[in-house]
Amino acid sequence: MTTTARPAAVLDEYARALDGFDDALARVPAEALDGPSACSEWTIRDVVGHVVWGQDLLAALAQGRPHHDRTGAPGAPAPGVLVAGDAVTGWRRARARADTTLDEPTLGRVVTVPPFGEIPLAGFVTLLVTDLLAHSWDVAHGAGVGIRLDPTLLDGALGWSRGHIRRGPGAIGPEVPVPADADLQARFLGFLGRDAARPVR
Repeated sequence: MTTTARPAAVLDEYARALDGFDDALARVPAEALDGPSACSEWTIRDVVGHVVWGQDLLAALAQGRPHHDRTGAPGAPAPGVLVAGDAVTGWRRARARADTTLDEPTLGRVVTVPPFGEIPLAGFVTLLVTDLLAHSWDVAHGAGVGIRLDPTLLDGALGWSRGHIRRGPGAIGPEVPVPADADLQARFLGFLGRDAARPVR
């Protein structure tokens, strides 16, 4: 799992994916946070907790620290405990903590990320772009809020997904078929096991 993109481009795409998740979460009504998300068995708050966990993992990898907490890992039963209070504030604080650890030289650090093994940190950041896009849709769609994902990120994220994702329990579900003329967002979501036509609420 490698990336050939320039470090500055990796950081730019990542920042836009972060902004997209922030915008999606900010539009979720507070009363919807503990309702179902588009992720099976997770509430919207659980999805946010998982994303926060990813930020904490990124910070640890960037700093060469161990990170043994599995509370927000894929398939964990209740990641929402990581943002038990104000979910938006909890997310933004986690983002800020992780942001302080990232710069272009750090992207070259070799880190160990199961199941990918040893990869440059830039590869993990690229993974997070895809993760953030998918979960932006999960929280917005779960709350019944319309969302258009950043089209400039979707093509690269779909290409990355085709080469790297693992399907299975607690991870990515089976691909959802989409019409031949489906747009890029629907194809991205379908490949990641999400049915854009199925309402959650």
